[in-house]
Amino acid sequence: MAPIIRFHQVSRSYNLHRDRSRSFREIFVGRRSNQPGTARKNEVFWALRDVSFAIQGGETVAFIGPNGAGKSTVLKLIGRVLPPVAGTVEVNGRVGALLELGTGFHPDLTGRQNVFLSGALAGMSRAETRLKFDSIVAFSELEEFIDVPVKHYSSGMFARLAFAVSIHLDPEVLLVDEVLAVGDQSFQTRCLDRISALQREGVTICLVTHSPDIVRSMCARAIWLDHGHVMADGAAEAVLRRYLDRAQSAEAGRLAHALAPGSNQRWGSRKIEIVRVRLADALGMETAIFETGRPLVLEMDYRVQGQIPSPVFGMAIHRQDGLHICGPNTAFAGLEFPVLQGQGTITFCIPHLPLLEGLYEISVTVVNRSDTEVFDYHDRAYRFRVLIGAVKERYGILTVGGKWSHQPAVPDPALRSIA
Repeated sequence: MAPIIRFHQVSRSYNLHRDRSRSFREIFVGRRSNQPGTARKNEVFWALRDVSFAIQGGETVAFIGPNGAGKSTVLKLIGRVLPPVAGTVEVNGRVGALLELGTGFHPDLTGRQNVFLSGALAGMSRAETRLKFDSIVAFSELEEFIDVPVKHYSSGMFARLAFAVSIHLDPEVLLVDEVLAVGDQSFQTRCLDRISALQREGVTICLVTHSPDIVRSMCARAIWLDHGHVMADGAAEAVLRRYLDRAQSAEAGRLAHALAPGSNQRWGSRKIEIVRVRLADALGMETAIFETGRPLVLEMDYRVQGQIPSPVFGMAIHRQDGLHICGPNTAFAGLEFPVLQGQGTITFCIPHLPLLEGLYEISVTVVNRSDTEVFDYHDRAYRFRVLIGAVKERYGILTVGGKWSHQPAVPDPALRSIA
């Protein structure tokens, strides 16, 4: 069977215009005199390079990758919004596209007028659009705004109307970009339900998303793009795992590289100095990426000037927005140091990290017993990211590890006899 979509060695480039002038006066003078160094410089950016793949009818394929990888360009080529500069793109079927908010909408026209305009651009007759109009408006829930010019719509209203039009074009191929993220939760749920219905009807769906959950739940296949090249193409879970591993490794490298306090993040007398801080997993491997429910180990190497009686070591975890989550220390834990001297390592182990997904910061400190002298304080100098892992909770800061249970009520015998 011939594929419904086929890319063969497709390339697409954009011209980037960079103006070297730094002020309006320089721009004006440069254009009038054509002085060297003030002319506009053209650069070519290759969004796609020699990309090849084929998609069979009825497949749901996710295009994943970092921003600027070429994902949206692929959808625009499929939707014939852009032509390739090299290679061939074959699409055998009517395309419904939700690529950018209000693509094809005229801001001065009302929602009603834009529905008919979009239908005409998609090849539908006015009679076909009229038959579907009430259903389109009902899905968008914009009945009271349908005769208002769309330039007065919010971004969410744009998305709702654009999606409603797209899914009512009876597409054989549906293109969905990340624009669904602008809608509220109810709208997103209805969109995903409608996409699932189109899947059951055999519609081919090409989806650009940054949500691993959507890829896992909706797509059997994924294509990973990076810098305009296909990095992997295959089963969704396998491709997604490779992509996430690469992304997590890159982020771990960035976070680990930043594991050093700046001058404004550190203070103290340095009678005891924290000379090194290390975050590690259960295997002792240094990392800045952890999973909810898995171990996190913090190690602080210290060096003492002379002898210090009864110091207290502590740490604190903050959410990225500054919210203070916890602040354990050795005194609270009953770990005493009558006299500390020389060098050593303090270790704090969290066997089951309760934090939910997000970016967090760690502070470390060592003070005297009465908390009147700071020997060394590193303020929110160490960053780490938490991924969900096997825990499925999504809301709040942490999981309390509770267990749900259900005990059905025993029917009253008297009521049962009546029934």
